[in-house]
Parts: sequence; C-alpha cells; structure tokens
Amino acid sequence: MKHPDNIVGVTALAVDYIGFIFYEKSKRFVGDANKDYIKGLQGVIKVGVFVNANLTEVYRKIEEFELDAVQLHGDESPQFCAELKQCAPVTVIKAFGIDPHFDWSVLDAYVGAVDFFLFDTKSSSYGGTGMRFDWSLLQQYKLECPYFLSGGLDADSVQDALQANDPRLYALDLNSKFEVEPGLKDVDLLARSINSIKK
Repeated sequence: MKHPDNIVGVTALAVDYIGFIFYEKSKRFVGDANKDYIKGLQGVIKVGVFVNANLTEVYRKIEEFELDAVQLHGDESPQFCAELKQCAPVTVIKAFGIDPHFDWSVLDAYVGAVDFFLFDTKSSSYGGTGMRFDWSLLQQYKLECPYFLSGGLDADSVQDALQANDPRLYALDLNSKFEVEPGLKDVDLLARSINSIKK
C-alpha cells in the first residue's frame, strides 16, 4: 500500500498486517511514501516486502519505516533469513511460488530460520499476478511451520480457503483481487470479505 487515505481506510477494518513493497520493479512499489506517516501507524503489523535485496538495504528500511515484519519474496537463502531473524527485531516471512513442480523439500532448510512461510502462485514477477495456484498441492506440505496463503484470493474464494481447516494456515493475503489499481485497495470489498472471515 502507498496512499495515506487508503491506508487509513484499510487499517480501520482491523486488519492484522499491512504490506509495503520495496521492490522497485513492482507496480505496487512504495516509492517516496511518507516515512513518518508509515512509522506512525498503530495497531497493525507493518510488513516490508523485499525481493533479493541485500541485508544492509533490508536493515535500513526496517529502521526507516519501523517495520515489524519482513516478507522475502525472492531467492533468499536459509542463511540470509537466519541472519536477519537473529539481528533484526522483526518477524521473518519467506515466500515461495508454488506450481505442480515445486520441490517441497526445499523448505526443510528454512525451518527455524523463518517465522512463517507464504505460499503464492509461481511467476517470474515474484507475485502480484492475481492468479490462484492449485491448493490441493498444499497436501504435500508436511512441516509444522505456519503459513500465509496468497495467490489470487478473492471475495468468493476466501471461504474456500478457510474450509481447508488446516491449523497451520495462519493468515490470508488479500491483495490484487481487492484492488482498484495496483497499490490502491477497494475498502468496501475488503470490509465485506473480512466480515465473512470473522463470522
């Protein structure tokens, strides 16, 4: 997110997390957003989203924006995640693009180095496609580490996701299908979906 008025509308819905993308090639790049405004946000976990950034850059953004969590959406190694988790006071979320050829054993090395996984639809653009992957593939996930579910979630599929009844499913990433344009959320649509989740 990057528009202050829109951020106000979304945070008023009592969402748990709000994301700021620091990947310059993303259509949702936070750009020259007001640092003081973002730092001042209360009652919501501020997540910085990065793609193959170096540790120095990630540390700098954590400090500048007072981020509470970091979502790593590139090819970051288990060692990178572990060092970040050890040296910065943030929650570490590691994203993986899922398709039928995904090697689930890759996740083993990240156990203990991250707080959460995030499962998204595999793409060359590192997410934000609005496309849903085949959720039945999650049956191959054998670890206990909790995860965020992303990738094409919309108002109709939110309830389908919850019906999976997987105790490891920690959060739903409501992103592109809830936008008016990249980085600008449809607050009314989000409100309806969040209400349905909380019922």
